[in-house]
Amino acid sequence: MSRPSLVRLGSKSGACRRARSRLSRFAGGEDGTLTVLALFFLLIMMGIAGIGIDLMRYERNRASLQYTLDRAVLAAADLDQSAEPEEVVRDYLDQAGLLQYLTGITVEEGLGFRKVDASAESAFPTQFMHMSGIDTLSAPAKSVAEESIGVVEISLILDVSGSMAWNNRLYNLKIAAKDFVDVMLANTEPGALSISIIPYATQVNAGESLLSLYPNVTQEHNYSHCVNFNDDQFSKSTIDRYDIFERTGHFDPWSWNRYGITIPVCPTRNGTEILPLTDDRNVLHAHIDAMTAQGNTSIDIGTKWGVGLLDPSTRSVVSDLIGQGKVHPKFEGRPTDYNTDVLKIAVIMSDGQNTDQYMLNPSLRDTMSDVWFNAEANTYSVRHSEGAYYWPDWDIWRAHPYGEGDGEIGEPERVRYTDLFDRVSIRYFANYLYSYTNSSWGRESSSYSKKETSAKDQRSKHVCDAAKDNGVIVYGVAFEAPRAGYRLLKKCASSDSHMYDVDGLEISDAFSSIASSIRKLRLTQ
Repeated sequence: MSRPSLVRLGSKSGACRRARSRLSRFAGGEDGTLTVLALFFLLIMMGIAGIGIDLMRYERNRASLQYTLDRAVLAAADLDQSAEPEEVVRDYLDQAGLLQYLTGITVEEGLGFRKVDASAESAFPTQFMHMSGIDTLSAPAKSVAEESIGVVEISLILDVSGSMAWNNRLYNLKIAAKDFVDVMLANTEPGALSISIIPYATQVNAGESLLSLYPNVTQEHNYSHCVNFNDDQFSKSTIDRYDIFERTGHFDPWSWNRYGITIPVCPTRNGTEILPLTDDRNVLHAHIDAMTAQGNTSIDIGTKWGVGLLDPSTRSVVSDLIGQGKVHPKFEGRPTDYNTDVLKIAVIMSDGQNTDQYMLNPSLRDTMSDVWFNAEANTYSVRHSEGAYYWPDWDIWRAHPYGEGDGEIGEPERVRYTDLFDRVSIRYFANYLYSYTNSSWGRESSSYSKKETSAKDQRSKHVCDAAKDNGVIVYGVAFEAPRAGYRLLKKCASSDSHMYDVDGLEISDAFSSIASSIRKLRLTQ
């Protein structure tokens, strides 16, 4: 009974051995398959890595060639360099050991522009990709650089306050400004450049022709042509033609004169009037040469007018100036719109900081005075009350103005304040004509008000910000200026690189640098 059982057990043991043998052979065969697959994938990964290395070398070579070519054409397009543009490109590539890859150079030149177009192509053997049939890779490079002055509108906002007469400042400014004009005109096609000059001191003399085109300027007098902008008007770059503008009172708060004032708040002397939009070298030079120094400093008002002459809101005014023959017809349509290819530039130059701006007391702006003037006798009479007239030239009292009595020559005429203040200064008016009173000094100080420095600084910043918001590029030139003036101009400037702090003859370097930076140098491809 036990043997069959042993037979069955033995039979099962042999089966197990045969199964283990088959499994062992299967396992050995699977291991070989996995090894082949691993080697296959390893070769693929090595190939991909090799392609990556070839592509990295390609990009490195291409970037190096492109970078060198970019630098070469930029240098070649520079209007300041005197070498032949083709030689400049070749020299750059030769210095980098890449000259053999140069395939072409094209140069276009004309008045005020130079365009250089260059191409190159390098080829190098592949280390890995040749296994897939790609033996070489070509790295092309192309670069186009153009230096040119396209359409440019410039406002030169120049300080002609009294301190500019010191230390040859005005003399040095004139040289720098005229050189600036010459450089800009020499490198610009006719009609592409317009320059406005805005001299400023205590006020800005807009000039009769320009100011007459603003219909809502008050008309108290016609002796001078300045306006007092209000605070809100400094928050905008516009000078809205139909805004209401208060004409600046015509008076002299500084000197002691009875035979015509010499230092009016609104200047009337030659060289102080705004010169709008011209590219006439002789006219620009003559205007700069005529500038003289006198008065306080109002950077805010100068900047307001300068920015306004770049603003499209002034276009209809310019059109009317063209109609009057004051501006050349080629400038029709200027100032152009913002956000175009046209460069709008404001250059603000000052040797100082904002100082007090004087405004005539409203009660003296357009009313009849209590002063009689006798032109033939050249004497004044001042009415204190009915039947009581003071004759200051004799320091006596009479019952009538001089000229109405027996034996008195001439005819007295009562004068308006606007006419009186064209003849006598505020100091003479208060301290001589009213010398009989105990409050002559108070009469002088109450004749006008002042806009303080801090308020004028804020106005300057606001109008500069408005200009920059519209894309106007603002340069600041502090010419031997105090730190407060420098800081204000720096805040006005478009960036630190647009700010210059100069002394003496350095002002010419500043204007030369500004002229160079205006000339756009750019890669167009």
